[in-house]
Amino acid sequence: MPSMKRTHHCNQLRVEHIGQQVTLTGWVHSRRDLGGIIFVDVRDREGRTQVVFDPSQLPPDVFARAAALRSESVVSVTGLVRRRPPGTENPKLASGEVEVVAQELEVLNAAEVLPFPIDDPAETAKVSEELRLKYRYLDLRRPEMIRNLRVRHKAAAVTRAYMDEQGFIEIETPTLFKSTPEGAREFIVPSRLNPGLFYALPQSPQQFKQILMVAGIEKYFQLARCYRDEDLRADRQPEFTQIDIEMSFVTRDDIYALIEGLLQRIWKEVLGVDIPTPFPRLSFAEAMNRFGTDKPDRRFALELVDLTDTFRHSQFKVFSDAVAAGGVVKAINAKGFSSATQSQVEAMTEMAKAAGMKGLAYIKVEGGQWKSPIVKFFSDGEKATLASKLGIDEGDLILFAAGPWEPVCELLGRLRLYAAQALAQAGMLRIPADQYDFIWIEDFPLLSFDKENNRWYSSHHPFTAPLPEDIPLLRTEPKKVRGQHYDIVVNGIELGGGSIRIHQPELQKLIFEEILQIPPDETKLRFGYMLEAFKYGAPPHGGIALGFDRLVAILCGTQSIRDVIAFPKTAKGTCLMTDSPSTVSPRQLKELHIEVKAPKAGA
Repeated sequence: MPSMKRTHHCNQLRVEHIGQQVTLTGWVHSRRDLGGIIFVDVRDREGRTQVVFDPSQLPPDVFARAAALRSESVVSVTGLVRRRPPGTENPKLASGEVEVVAQELEVLNAAEVLPFPIDDPAETAKVSEELRLKYRYLDLRRPEMIRNLRVRHKAAAVTRAYMDEQGFIEIETPTLFKSTPEGAREFIVPSRLNPGLFYALPQSPQQFKQILMVAGIEKYFQLARCYRDEDLRADRQPEFTQIDIEMSFVTRDDIYALIEGLLQRIWKEVLGVDIPTPFPRLSFAEAMNRFGTDKPDRRFALELVDLTDTFRHSQFKVFSDAVAAGGVVKAINAKGFSSATQSQVEAMTEMAKAAGMKGLAYIKVEGGQWKSPIVKFFSDGEKATLASKLGIDEGDLILFAAGPWEPVCELLGRLRLYAAQALAQAGMLRIPADQYDFIWIEDFPLLSFDKENNRWYSSHHPFTAPLPEDIPLLRTEPKKVRGQHYDIVVNGIELGGGSIRIHQPELQKLIFEEILQIPPDETKLRFGYMLEAFKYGAPPHGGIALGFDRLVAILCGTQSIRDVIAFPKTAKGTCLMTDSPSTVSPRQLKELHIEVKAPKAGA
């Protein structure tokens, strides 16, 4: 019986180990029978080593066990390290110059036939994500997934080390909180000991971390678990992790410097990539005007061009009427995209209609001609201005939008991304995957107006402080008030956001009751303890939260955060491996004083 105690991991053996007797433990990655000699790649979390089972050098029972091995069986192998014969080296493996000639084999656990292959990345890529999530423990054995979890661990370790160096204290805040419905839906937890009362799982530690500033902690952080009961996408999960930070006696510049240092350290220690600092800054208005979004991807051009003055008195009434109504006319030049197919044009037209436009106004430049039904309405001067401002060349596609400022910017921002992706797929535009373009977006509107309910609501959250110079406008021109809110964006992805908070109880009460029109009794019910705490000496403070899952996905180069979470939920919020959420027993419901009404058929 061989010893199960491993002497080396499966990525450790090199030419200097030749002649040594070693014991490896791990999983059977693959088995090949070549001319009566069996070759088995044994894999552990560190890597793989080739093991040779030669019937001329083994007892029949040992060779028989090797011949019967199935993929993913757990084994312990003892043997001698030797150099691989010339021409059989595997440069793809760190241990590829050597192999182990087996002397003993113990099958620690025989695996059944796998529901999908995990030894061939090309074959695994064909497997549905649902099947991979159902057998997540098999999916996690793949080197790609292990690598992702290692990156996640490293990023967390670097974060903790950096924050400790900066004098922060890691503090855990409660995950059973009170319901404060604002923004996304909450997960509600019934209280057995308090019949009819409920906790809520926190969407963020926002209120607790502000209370910690009142408590004099000054520098707080945690890798916080947060919960939102919302519709899911590739970058959303019902439970997620964020790097949560709050500081006292700071300005926005202090927080910018802290986060730039953190991200610079993570990228250097995890990827070996140097990130230049300080990061550029753009106001919300400039980002929208140039890129049509508050999370711009600046790795390619295709910027929005303002043509409002050009078409202010145009004979093309769609444009001039939009300007007369207080709107704008903007365009982008999707250079080289006159080759857009009919289906691509239809897709962009649907985007325009979804944005409230009657259709898509565009010009194709082909054969030296501007092809579009709208060109006949343009004067020679307007055409010359277009050619100059947009740098129009043969093969270009000009996309227009006219109307209210924000919808126009947002539509062209979506069209910009669509065109860039299509051009990149066609090999006509390079969007470098190895470039990391970090940028701060700041000076967001503090408030947004809800026409349906005829009231203002917080663009970020109600604890965000307005810019000091804009406070006098709160009662007279709330639309013009800018908040001390900031987002950190990389390659068109919002990595996190935060703000300088309101620390004066009078201003916070004004925002709650006069601007957001939250009734005083509701303000007291939902936020009374915060307002009470602020009466006892709240310092100026601010903070930020970075989406940790999203950050790790960027480091790993994957589009979905499910690839960097050990046990994620599906797009419907279910765990296929454990089959949850699930029903509970009548006894449990009775103890919680809950009665469940079954949904009607077809509901």
